[in-house]
Amino acid sequence: DHYASCMDEAAIDAAGISPIAPLLADIDAVKTPPDVQRIIRRLHDLGIAAPFGETGAFDNHEPMHFQLNLVAGGLGLSDRDAYVKTEPRLAEIRDKYRRHVARVLALGGMPETATLAAADGVIALEKRLAEASLDAKTAGDPAATEHKTTFAQLKAMAPHIEWDKYFDEARIPREPVNVAEPKFLQQVDKELKTTPVAAWKTYLRWQLLDAASPWLSKPFAEEAFAFKDKTLGGATEMAPRAQRCVELTETLLGEPVGRKYADKYFPPAAKAKAREIANGLVAVMKEDLAALPWMAADTKKKAIEKLELTSIQVGYPDSWKDLSNVHIRRDALWANIAQARKFNVDDVRRQMGKPTDRNGWQLPPSSPAAYLDPQLNELVLPIGFLAPPYFDVEATDAANYGALGSGLAHDMTHAFDATGALIDAMGRAQNWWTDADHSEFQKRAQCIIDQYEGYSIEPGVHHQGKLVLDEALGDQAGVHFAYLALKRSMATHPVPTVDGFTPEQQFFLAWAQFRGEAMRIETQRQIVKGDPHAVPKFRVIGPLSNLPEFAQAFSCKPGAPMVRSSEQRCAVW
Repeated sequence: DHYASCMDEAAIDAAGISPIAPLLADIDAVKTPPDVQRIIRRLHDLGIAAPFGETGAFDNHEPMHFQLNLVAGGLGLSDRDAYVKTEPRLAEIRDKYRRHVARVLALGGMPETATLAAADGVIALEKRLAEASLDAKTAGDPAATEHKTTFAQLKAMAPHIEWDKYFDEARIPREPVNVAEPKFLQQVDKELKTTPVAAWKTYLRWQLLDAASPWLSKPFAEEAFAFKDKTLGGATEMAPRAQRCVELTETLLGEPVGRKYADKYFPPAAKAKAREIANGLVAVMKEDLAALPWMAADTKKKAIEKLELTSIQVGYPDSWKDLSNVHIRRDALWANIAQARKFNVDDVRRQMGKPTDRNGWQLPPSSPAAYLDPQLNELVLPIGFLAPPYFDVEATDAANYGALGSGLAHDMTHAFDATGALIDAMGRAQNWWTDADHSEFQKRAQCIIDQYEGYSIEPGVHHQGKLVLDEALGDQAGVHFAYLALKRSMATHPVPTVDGFTPEQQFFLAWAQFRGEAMRIETQRQIVKGDPHAVPKFRVIGPLSNLPEFAQAFSCKPGAPMVRSSEQRCAVW
């Protein structure tokens, strides 16, 4: 129904601006500073971050605790530099932005003779906020945006913001919050005190129109594309309506979409098989770690504990969110968007001040991407990711262990490798390896560094061993652990020969089909310069050349290109 409402362009065009008219009328009725803040709270209910925003985030020092995160927002340009730097390119973008704001305000009903002056007022307010914000690089540094603040400190930091009403209406507990940019929030507070109500009304009207424009009638949507996607994003043409509507539906209603996707493409048997592979990997990893000769006994104990606490989520969440109060209609796109946005905002707010919900996913189940969250010690594999050649419930166990098993084991080893050693089982920043562990690890890792230094994509251009070390080790460990898990599984679930290929050969072929791909030499050159992964060719053959099991499976003779001698063979796990 939501998709249908998005695809009904005739109804959307006929409605014009009417879907947001009630909220625009409320903005027009603003007369006092408290009215301004009331509208800000209403916009926040819809996920419109003006002039600041709220997100939910776990505490970096106690990741199992979920807290309110107050962030900079309300800027129409990309970052601070776009407002304050003077080079011609940015000056041109600012001029285009001014005209864009004016055109949208005109589409929203403002007399054209007043729109440029109104746009100037909007941009002047945004510039003052931008000047108080962090530059893009600093804003991306977690250490620079970590400022745990009690409710009392928050009220003292920004005394003109009606925090009691904000928290009460949002039903957020008065627990400590994180203020990402205190200086920015203080500037917001100053603007609420000093900026005239009339200027705030124009700014808030613009913020609502800007958020809604892509989903209003054609003139709004085309204007939004022309500036946001074309001028700022470099797009040459608007994506087809069907694609945009699919993406919108998946973004706003990820779990309902995922549920239908699961019903069609991911039967319970598929989830059970993927879970079986994950459990098999955990079992062989625990045995391998317990017998590891170079790691201290106490460190091995901590590694196994962290492995046991790793949350591996497969396909879709174990429990679905209740959206029964979200009423979607086929003839009301913006009303649908507003309802879904409010549900998602409220869903995050309900979690604040509570233990972090590890069943809450950062991606919808239909996503083709997976993710590893080191602090939550969580690995999430959505249905859209669990597709051939990575996973196929109809394939043999050998093929699934070779692809899914190897890739999954790769990511799981990051929990207890040299990088994972910096974060403990509860997600806290803490080095739990000893100096001796690090020393022994480096001795073995040097072999991988030397191996990949020897891989050239063309004469004179080779991989940087130190750059690809972590990922190359992950590949090596992934294939190693997945092969052990397959062999254990075959003791009770034999795998047949297929098309003349033995189970062992199927395993290694699946690995090659999963990681291998054709790649232009220009792209390979860029990867060698700065990517922590090797190019596909060496991701495939690098680990296999270290495994005697591969040589045995294909009857490779000593000295063959894919057989490293026992003196050259690299093994950490």
